Amino acid sequence: MTLEQIDLSRDEIRLRDEVARITEHAVVAPIRDPLVTGDRTYADVSNDINLIHERKAGTGWWIAFGIAVTLLTVGVIAGYLTVTIGIGTWGLNRTVGWAFDITNFVFWIGIGHAGTFISAILYLFNQKWRTSINRSAEAMTLIAVMCAGLFPIIHMGRPWLFYWFLPYPNTRGSLWVNFRSPLLWDFFAISTYFTISLVFWYLGLLPDIATARDRSKIKWRKKFYTILSLGWNGSNRTWWRYETVYGILAALATPLVLSVHSIVSFDFATSVIPGWHSTIFPPYFVAGAIFSGFAMVMTLMILVRKIMHLENYLTIDHFEKMCKVTLLTGSIVGLSYLTELFIGFYSGSPSELFMIINRLFGPYAWGYWIMFTCNALIPQLLWFKRLRRSIPMIFVLTLFVNLGMWFERFVIIMVSLHRDYLPSSWTYYIPSPVEIGLLIGSFGLFFTAFLLFLRIFPIIATSEIKGVLRYAKH
Repeated sequence: MTLEQIDLSRDEIRLRDEVARITEHAVVAPIRDPLVTGDRTYADVSNDINLIHERKAGTGWWIAFGIAVTLLTVGVIAGYLTVTIGIGTWGLNRTVGWAFDITNFVFWIGIGHAGTFISAILYLFNQKWRTSINRSAEAMTLIAVMCAGLFPIIHMGRPWLFYWFLPYPNTRGSLWVNFRSPLLWDFFAISTYFTISLVFWYLGLLPDIATARDRSKIKWRKKFYTILSLGWNGSNRTWWRYETVYGILAALATPLVLSVHSIVSFDFATSVIPGWHSTIFPPYFVAGAIFSGFAMVMTLMILVRKIMHLENYLTIDHFEKMCKVTLLTGSIVGLSYLTELFIGFYSGSPSELFMIINRLFGPYAWGYWIMFTCNALIPQLLWFKRLRRSIPMIFVLTLFVNLGMWFERFVIIMVSLHRDYLPSSWTYYIPSPVEIGLLIGSFGLFFTAFLLFLRIFPIIATSEIKGVLRYAKH
């Protein structure tokens, strides 16, 4: 060893000792809190998430599944009565032609918006905290869109002719779809939204399906996951193609967050009915959809977190961030309510003024004030950090938001219709048991499908969680 090498070694030792002396008493202040707690390893992540669908279902899952199937059965019976007897089983009358059915349709479309927002927009903005909730939110989107799609088909009266929505060459002579109808726009928007969301969800599942394939010891399960994994081998080229396509789909899905519910709002905004004919409906509906979607995501994730023991992956910080998004969108919704009131009083239109007074003090004023309280006032509690970090309080608040957003659609649709331009045709709408059964059944379908999803696929994106496992570690 030369003298220069000896001097260099001494310098390295001196530098190492100096660094150790400085860092020995240093206070490490992480910029960000970890996204995964409990010092989980890569093997722990795979086991914690995959064992949920590999093990036999527990008692809690079976109880929840039994309740969901019971609700679904109620909906099936109500749907059977509607199809076999007719729309006359509903409480519709000569003035109120849209009521519970279209209310449920708009409600479920709104619920499905959070999945695309979390998966696409937050992905493009490189928000790492989405990794624990995006898989469930995407599944929720698909299920909610399926629930929503049933209601316009049922409302047709002859659901077996639903394919008449399609503009295809036919033998029906001059009978053709009306491209100027917002209902046809709904068909194209929802079908496009569902298709992109399905491809986006399935593409994100591929790495985790391959993991489930490699872990499976039961022959039929291994074959099932082998088919679904599409030959995923985990090579560098496969990952590069996967991330490229995932980014492209995220960019394609982002405009859908704005367009789909904007088109749904055109069902009302393009009419001349007071309370519907408003230019604020597209942004108002989009904000409301994200608002209600995040509320439903938090409702489901709190239950899943508790039942599946996923506290290390669904942390308080995840819920606090979702609460901030909920607070923002809820404030936009509240501002929209106040803007509607301002437009009604400022417009000078007797019809608009009457519509506002009828909502505030009319026969259905109770529905309006439930909507305003749940959507505009209660979410303002999220300004307090203590409430944003309290799981029981968040759960109760999200239930109020879900209730309020359903009543928002009820107020927009039904309350605007029951008193039109002719006082002689004013009426009071009361939903029939069949309509209530369809509403109950839609929730049964939603929870049944979501519980089955928990038993078949990983509920959390394992591959993405591993990518942020050392996030903010020090």
